[in-house]
Amino acid sequence: MKQKVTNQTRRKMLIGGAAAASTPLWLNVANAQADTIKIGFPTPLTGPFSAEAQDQVKAAELAIKEFNDAGGFNGRKAELLVRDDKLNPGEAATRTLELIEKDKVNFVVGSLSAATQLSINAVCKERKVLFNSISQSDAINEAKDWSVYTFHEALNPTMTAGAVARYSIPRFGKKIVFLTADYAYGHEMVRAFERAGKEMGATTLADIRHPLGASDYSAFLPRIKALNPDILVLCNFGRDLVNAAKQCTDFGLKSSMKIVTPVLLYTSRLAGGPEAFEGIIGGTSYYWGLEDRIPTAKTFNDAFRKMYNGSVPSDYGALGYAGVKSVLASIKIAKSTDTMKVVSAMENLKYDWYKGPEYYRKCDHQAVQTVIIVESKSKNMKDKYDVFNILTIEPTTEKNMRSCAELGHKA
Repeated sequence: MKQKVTNQTRRKMLIGGAAAASTPLWLNVANAQADTIKIGFPTPLTGPFSAEAQDQVKAAELAIKEFNDAGGFNGRKAELLVRDDKLNPGEAATRTLELIEKDKVNFVVGSLSAATQLSINAVCKERKVLFNSISQSDAINEAKDWSVYTFHEALNPTMTAGAVARYSIPRFGKKIVFLTADYAYGHEMVRAFERAGKEMGATTLADIRHPLGASDYSAFLPRIKALNPDILVLCNFGRDLVNAAKQCTDFGLKSSMKIVTPVLLYTSRLAGGPEAFEGIIGGTSYYWGLEDRIPTAKTFNDAFRKMYNGSVPSDYGALGYAGVKSVLASIKIAKSTDTMKVVSAMENLKYDWYKGPEYYRKCDHQAVQTVIIVESKSKNMKDKYDVFNILTIEPTTEKNMRSCAELGHKA
């Protein structure tokens, strides 16, 4: 039924339109400034890296809470929009595109795979959206994949595997075997370990590759034992690392070789248990035990404990926190959410969120930071969280990184 338009209805419509047209400019601006600052957060909530991803989200939410509790920016609060990329590069690209086009996020932080972060980065690069990656990759720093919108909060394999090589080869020997997850992360870790080892005269006896998500390593273990290396390097991650460590231990490999891993995950150690990881040495970007020597680590840990019933943050959780916090801090410094103004602020950011001083290298936006070398333990544990001994901390320095020229960046 067609509604009859009366003179009174027309007057209401005209009055409403006039009121809207005459709304003071300052009120429109205030409403606009009250819009939420949206940060997209793609990460693999399902699959073999789900434990690490859940920790990333928890710590990222802490960074959001701290920003909002401090008043946000010009009255605007921040919001984290989490999406499951299912550890699949195609899915990661799709979810990132949705975050940008449908959800209208201002910035993107996240990823937990060398492959997915490259697909996320490609979408952000095309859409001119700032992306702060919080998982390891060497490729993302290379000129062919990089853009001015690309930042890399996490360590990269050159830094991490290099630090583990520099610690372990002088102590345990020069004959090396790799057990490697057959995808970008594993390959980059091997290359970085070999790069550092070459300077010390190390030789690779074999690089034995397994599929991502493998559960049975029994076919590889007799060959590793027969090769009799000084060092076995586990270049895998998440559930793969847990399974490999357990089966290497059960097969008795620790009696004849030292087992190390470029990234010794806190979550993997909890999942695998003390016996499986006993004596395994590895690198990490963060361990909560730093609180005994670094004040900001204590502050971060205490805030996390308060928010999550006394639990402590993991290494990749800490990266989720730092990745989001760096973006939010740069918004305040820039006094704007404009992408290029925030990029400029981040390029000049000097910060210490949780592990000591850091900064982003100008040419590739890589976070220059320490690498912590830890050893898993099964004895003298103060509580269930006390799983590592800190052996050494490799200082913050660019000399252990690939040069800007090597990455393809102009001087």
